[in-house]
Amino acid sequence: MKPSDINRVVSAGSPAVSPDGARVAFVVRRTDADANGYRSQIWIAATDGLSAARPLTAGEKGDSGPEWSPSGDRLAFVSHRTDKPGGTTLHVMAMDGPGETHTIATMKDSAGGLRWSPDGRWIAFSARTPHERYKETDNAKQPPRKIEHFFTQLNGEGWVYDRPEHIYIVASDGSSSPENLTDGPHSFSSPVWTSDSTEIIARGSAHDGWDRDLSSDLYRIRLDATRECLTDHDGDYTPHDVRGTSLAFAGTDDPRAYPQNDKVGVLDLTTNERRWVSESLDRPFSTTNSGQLVRWLDDDTLLSLMEDRGDASIVRISLSAGSATSITAAESVVTGFSVGTATLAYSSTVPSRPSEITAADANGANERRLTFVTDRFVACVGIAPVERFTAPSTDGVDVDAWIVLPPNLDPSRTYPVLLNVHGGPFTQYGNGFFDEAQVQATAGYVVVMGNPRGSSGRENAWCQAIMGPKHPTHPGRGWGSVDVEDVLAILDEALRRYSFCDPERVGMLGGSYGGYMATMLAARHGSRFKAICSERSVNNLLSEEWSSDIATMFRVEHGPNHIDDPDEYSRMSPIRWVRDIHVPMLLIHSENDLRCPIVQAEELFVALRTLGREVEFYRFPDETHELSRSGSPIHREQRFDLILDFFGRHLQQAE
Repeated sequence: MKPSDINRVVSAGSPAVSPDGARVAFVVRRTDADANGYRSQIWIAATDGLSAARPLTAGEKGDSGPEWSPSGDRLAFVSHRTDKPGGTTLHVMAMDGPGETHTIATMKDSAGGLRWSPDGRWIAFSARTPHERYKETDNAKQPPRKIEHFFTQLNGEGWVYDRPEHIYIVASDGSSSPENLTDGPHSFSSPVWTSDSTEIIARGSAHDGWDRDLSSDLYRIRLDATRECLTDHDGDYTPHDVRGTSLAFAGTDDPRAYPQNDKVGVLDLTTNERRWVSESLDRPFSTTNSGQLVRWLDDDTLLSLMEDRGDASIVRISLSAGSATSITAAESVVTGFSVGTATLAYSSTVPSRPSEITAADANGANERRLTFVTDRFVACVGIAPVERFTAPSTDGVDVDAWIVLPPNLDPSRTYPVLLNVHGGPFTQYGNGFFDEAQVQATAGYVVVMGNPRGSSGRENAWCQAIMGPKHPTHPGRGWGSVDVEDVLAILDEALRRYSFCDPERVGMLGGSYGGYMATMLAARHGSRFKAICSERSVNNLLSEEWSSDIATMFRVEHGPNHIDDPDEYSRMSPIRWVRDIHVPMLLIHSENDLRCPIVQAEELFVALRTLGREVEFYRFPDETHELSRSGSPIHREQRFDLILDFFGRHLQQAE
């Protein structure tokens, strides 16, 4: 796979099974190189797999989020069929017999999360509600913003405090305008209908001090816009599905300790009593790619996504037995699922291809692949082989790792090595398609990557091992400790196992927390590497805690806040060791990155340049923290070219 091949990538996801289980609607996403953007369209397939899947919409306006009506005769979806920039439109399409696609709502800002009421009369959704100030389109004439709390901006979204997310309902036949049920300064999301169609359960942060205690509650919202909080401002909860009087939700009891594995729970809507039902498995019931997703299968059974050591699977949770069992294949990553009458449909990816749609019985048996949208991409670009291995770290624990091999590898030769470290740190590499590794391998590198302590996909003790040593409830060893040991152990094991890896030609790269690790390794272990690329990185944890869009959040990982103990933040910051950096470095950062503001790269560049070290710095305009994943195709290709050119000059031998 070459950098230009990102323009060929296509995938299928967001499955929605019809109530009778006979059909599944889903979204096919692809790059639109001519428009320097992306296209998503709604497709449909029979779940028996006996007929070919087919598109329902053209996808030019970004169609997504399909949801079936309770009777299965209509399909709702989200699009952007409006001339106003940033606007969102909601549509309903007739699925049985003739009928036009109706626009039932046109919103000024982003919207999604469609949920039909059980009686089919209403559709609930969440949408951002822009303040009156946005009527003035000339920024030079807008009044100043009054800031009174944290989390006023969000990477990729810009200002959000004056664009709160609200819960709306609209008549499914489009006979009335959307009605805002949560108007005001606070945000609400994730609407779920009660079984009698009279109320909505939603996630909300509407209490005093929400931005300091970091709690999100479950709210009962009536159709007259009155609401009741069901929880106690001491957890982080998201509703997912209602069956009878039982609400399935997910979250944690203490949002002030991060990271931690979230759990699945059930709340009785008649008594407000709640209990966790997934604790038999100490794993995160959410995934790096898709977050949380929980659905009722029957009165005693829930289905949920769960990560496990590089896999992401659908887990069957039995309330009566207190057990949780994976029902999808190992060595794969499920990115979404939906369940209808006796039928399960899910999207999943494996290392050799992007995601496709599979159907199965509700218990996971009798799998049949429904889509083949990635076949042409795979055939055209060729996929580098991937192997999984484990590496013993310094204290004997096994660290999960993967190696991606150059196509047509000659084991009698030696190849340069690129060590990758993921962001987060509470995310994971896994058994899914990864374009970064494929491009690097095709360019002639052996690619090594793994999940050091601090990553997701394992027990709480694993992800919490690098929490700060001064954390009040879950003290660990802090960033830059056992995680560094684990990353170097992965590299050492790869060099030991695979004789075609050249130990004299090793490079390293990472973004976000992986960028932190890149700078830290450059400073503390630079002699191990010939060149290092640090992207969208955190180089100074102290300044990150007041400048990021999630400023003040890092205390939940490190322990004390940055005012009470600035030295603790400085102690773990790789910029502290900048004088020890002698390895050539490539810095890549987006100018609109709010998660790790570009000052993080500027500080490192200025220091290295002042010291006379070898450093290159590239700034991408009009891009955010998500450049490598969802930036403009042109910029993504340019980024790949910069990285390959840099490592080519430092690691590749002249022919």
